[in-house]
Formats: sequence, structure tokens, C-alpha cells
Amino acid sequence: MLNITEYSVELVKDPFGILDGKRYEFILDLDVPDDDELYTENGVYARVIFSVADSGSRIVKYELRERSTDRYLEIDLEDEELAVFAQFCQEELEAGVDVE
Repeated sequence: MLNITEYSVELVKDPFGILDGKRYEFILDLDVPDDDELYTENGVYARVIFSVADSGSRIVKYELRERSTDRYLEIDLEDEELAVFAQFCQEELEAGVDVE
């Protein structure tokens, strides 16, 4: 199971008004167990684009990266793991987190 240890969030600007609702970029630092296929000695983080609109909220895109090298990791997360990310993002936005 992936544990989120730290995070940051920014509003993705849409100067042309093309996007429906608002998009947020979350950077989630992850604590990954040694026996997980995602584990690397350099650490892992997730970049999550999260959409909030009248129609609902959802993850638009995510990618996993190695912390120290910023190397893209070609690993797909399971639905349960994505649900944890979505719930985390939703809860932080509802709690009124300070968005840069």
C-alpha cells in the first residue's frame, strides 16, 4: 500500500477558459514498501492532475517519477491505489488547503 507522506498543490491556470471547472496539480511524496514493484532507493513521487467541476471530481492524469532523478516510471497503478489518490486530493481541497 502506498502512503502519502507530504504533498504540494497548485491551481493549473487556464487563461483561455478552455477547461471545464478547475484543475489542480498535486505532487504527492510516497512511502513505498521495499517489496513493492514501485520501490526505488531514490524514492518515488506522483504528479496528479485533479479536476473539480460541476459534473464531479476526478483524476485527469497521473504519472509516477523517481524522486532524485525525476525519471518517469512506466508503472500503472491499481484502481484501489488511484482511489486513494483521488480521495486524498478531494479531502485536501474540501478542507480548504492553501492552493498556490
